[in-house]
Amino acid sequence: MPDTLTNPYRGTGLPGASKYPAADPAPVQELLGHCPAHHPTPLHTSPALADRLGVARLWLKDERERMRLGSFKALGAAYAIARTAAQAGGPWENALKGRTFVTASAGNHGLSVAAGARLFGAEAMIFLSETVPEGFAARLRDKGATVVRAGATYEDSMAAAEAAADQDARTLLSDSSWPGYVDLPFRVMEGYLQLAAEAVDQMSAIPTHIVLQAGVGGLAAAVAAHARAVWGDEPTIAVVEPDAAPALIESIRAGKLVTTAGPVSAMGRLDCKTPSMIALAGLARDADLFMTITEQQAQAGVEVLAKAGLATTPSGGAGFAALLAGTQGVGDGARVLAILSEGPEDG
Repeated sequence: MPDTLTNPYRGTGLPGASKYPAADPAPVQELLGHCPAHHPTPLHTSPALADRLGVARLWLKDERERMRLGSFKALGAAYAIARTAAQAGGPWENALKGRTFVTASAGNHGLSVAAGARLFGAEAMIFLSETVPEGFAARLRDKGATVVRAGATYEDSMAAAEAAADQDARTLLSDSSWPGYVDLPFRVMEGYLQLAAEAVDQMSAIPTHIVLQAGVGGLAAAVAAHARAVWGDEPTIAVVEPDAAPALIESIRAGKLVTTAGPVSAMGRLDCKTPSMIALAGLARDADLFMTITEQQAQAGVEVLAKAGLATTPSGGAGFAALLAGTQGVGDGARVLAILSEGPEDG
């Protein structure tokens, strides 16, 4: 059974929190309506996997082909850049000409920044740690981005991106947030509401449980905020992290944002040692449970999903892996929503 913490701040949130995730997908839906690459992603039901888990129903929201970028992250930075372009006015293909967006990424966020920048005539500079696979770097370059390797960890690459943005008056576009840096990360998270709204529309019943993997927490916080807006207190929402990067669960234990330490995780897109400030605020209010899974549990989940024809990575299948390992309160009669957040790295 994964290490699990019942959230003592559920419904009230952390003391002093002031900025929360958006819950209304309407602004995202309006802007995405102009994008020819946008279409809803599938919501799978799998009776065989539901039986394997011992639940009544399992829905898997499949983000592996989102806007041809291979993950839910396509909805985030590209949406934030599109909002900036709409505000700038003029022909969209040149709306942001002369601008450079800088970020650190474990892969997928960088792809969204690169694709969004190119679409509106801007440049993208993406900082990657040494642990990010070279395949991601090649995909970023194919999107026209400048790739810079910096440090052994995501945190090292984030520090390098911040320094580059400060020195050269470029625009930092992170998917995390911290005191003094909230506006663009808020918009990145807002973009993820499209996924949540689609899932609500596609489901035939209200889920009893929603299991959400988290790195800095943006996806989980956005989905949780929309779920509470639509379904109230009915679903139990569980947040899953690698035990090598327990940033959210340890922040909830401490009652404040903390930075954690640990080895490099195979759940690379979730291997973030410090949570997003906005995401932590939202999840402290909206999530019922926080849990961590081991590398072995993540790999077991990937293997089961692959045999079911749903190839993904340890990051992409972490929510399902937590269910397979045994999630508190999930059993007979449960109707569970989980997310396949990305495709396989060699896909």
